[in-house]
Amino acid sequence: MSDVAIFWDPNGFELDSLGSKSFDRITDGDTPYVSMSIRMLSIDTPEVHYPGNSNPERHDDKFEQLADWIEQGKAPIKSGLAEHIQPKLATGNAGTLQRQQGKDATDVFNQLLDEKLKKPGSSRKRRIFLRAADEYFDQYGRLLAYVAPNYTSKERENLTLQERATFNLLMINNGWAASFPIFPSLPKYHDLVLLQDGAEKAFKNKLGAWQNEHTLTGYEFRMCYRLWEITRKLEQGKKLSGRERSAYVSRYCTDMTTKEIFSPQEYFKVPVYNRIFIWSEDVNDAVSRMNLVPGK
Repeated sequence: MSDVAIFWDPNGFELDSLGSKSFDRITDGDTPYVSMSIRMLSIDTPEVHYPGNSNPERHDDKFEQLADWIEQGKAPIKSGLAEHIQPKLATGNAGTLQRQQGKDATDVFNQLLDEKLKKPGSSRKRRIFLRAADEYFDQYGRLLAYVAPNYTSKERENLTLQERATFNLLMINNGWAASFPIFPSLPKYHDLVLLQDGAEKAFKNKLGAWQNEHTLTGYEFRMCYRLWEITRKLEQGKKLSGRERSAYVSRYCTDMTTKEIFSPQEYFKVPVYNRIFIWSEDVNDAVSRMNLVPGK
């Protein structure tokens, strides 16, 4: 029996108006391109470039500096999150590790595409199947979707759910993507169960990026870079409001197995494989629709 306590059954939609598309290319482990840019839903891979086209390797010194600021009590961060994140920054190679893991995730995604899009006895590749959730596009204009090989109806009859898994789920199963569902763009209940199960097994078996205890998820890497920028401004003597000081992390987090909801700086209290993130403006809606309770 699954531990997932949240039932979710979004309508979503299949992109019939666009039809199936031939695979074109990828830019990193969670962004394939067809005739439009797609951000694969519910997953997050390590960054190959951030911010913008910046190489994460260039941020090693910045993150080590941030670790020092946190230890000295200069960064605007609560003690619990500080204890969770500081050791990962103090290694001196947090950016280099992020970049290498991002490249590894991209390589694995390429391998999966070669394997899953190959048609038996044919040199032609399968087309891909796209399904969007309740929110269609992100702030960058990328389509938010689940991406899978476009199997025929006859093929699907003989395949298990795992055998016809989306690329989103496959990247989680092998440990090269962190589970990253964001309300309200959640997978259907049975898919949410598969996601939680795959993420838990990958984490506990130390697959992919989870082999390294100092791994920062992609969203943690981006968060820490924003925290470094904010702390640098404070060190330069700039006056920042409370809202500006905490702007590096703004999503609430709920545990899909207990229905507990935590404030943005307490997301670490939820096991990485049980997290569902919620934007602050969506909290009231999420609490009522998923029957969430305050976390302890």
